[in-house]
Amino acid sequence: MKKYTVQKGDSLNSIAQQFGVKDGQTLRSYHNIYCPLEDLLGHEPVPGKELLIPEDLKYLKEEEEVTDPMNGYDDEAETTEESSEEQQEESQEEKKEDKKKEQQSESGSSEHDGKYFVVQKGMCQCNQGFKLPKFKVTSHQKHYWNDADGKADYLAVTEDDTQLDPTAQPFGQCKLKPSSGGYLPCAYAPVGKWTKTYEKVKIMDKSCVTEVSELMCSTGGKITIFKHGQQSEAGKSQASDANTKEQQVYNPVMDFDEFKEETNDTDQLYYS
Repeated sequence: MKKYTVQKGDSLNSIAQQFGVKDGQTLRSYHNIYCPLEDLLGHEPVPGKELLIPEDLKYLKEEEEVTDPMNGYDDEAETTEESSEEQQEESQEEKKEDKKKEQQSESGSSEHDGKYFVVQKGMCQCNQGFKLPKFKVTSHQKHYWNDADGKADYLAVTEDDTQLDPTAQPFGQCKLKPSSGGYLPCAYAPVGKWTKTYEKVKIMDKSCVTEVSELMCSTGGKITIFKHGQQSEAGKSQASDANTKEQQVYNPVMDFDEFKEETNDTDQLYYS
């Protein structure tokens, strides 16, 4: 056995906890069995007195037991452990649910499915305007959609490209500004960036604009894509080089020779 001098503030339970004894009651019983009659313990130990501490395993708490100062069993510790296990289970369930949602999102359809990316020569429209301006790409000069030659017309439009061509009054007049003399000129002022952009494809960390993207004007107009700009074009040279007989087979109701003469007299491009 050991001997311990009781300190001020000590209790049977605190001493039992300190030396790994099952509880305060066990400690008192052990001391009273082996101590002289004059050293018998009452309800609490007296500071300055020596207390006999058992070393026999039958008086000590087992390693897996967790004691508390009152009854030798820590209900709070058990509750904490159970709570921790529940939290871990909930966390695992949340991770599974998040992964499931992510998989569903990846496998699900997107509003961008089947839509084209927009290039600089594309056109946009405002539901409160009249004209159809083109885009002016300023966010980069690196990526071109479907053009190996790197022509500026095919620069990819990103969420940051809110400038238009022309820069002044790009949509002509504004329906939200009526006057006695007609609608006042457009005062285009974009609010933030393009929205509904394609997050999975980025250029210099900027999402790309597609046919479903939108942009708001501070005046109140909503700007959407009128033409993405990736159409193939046929100009005068292509029309002149085309085989008349072959084209006549494709379109028998059309006089292709007459069409060639008309295209030679104009600079217009025809979009397919």
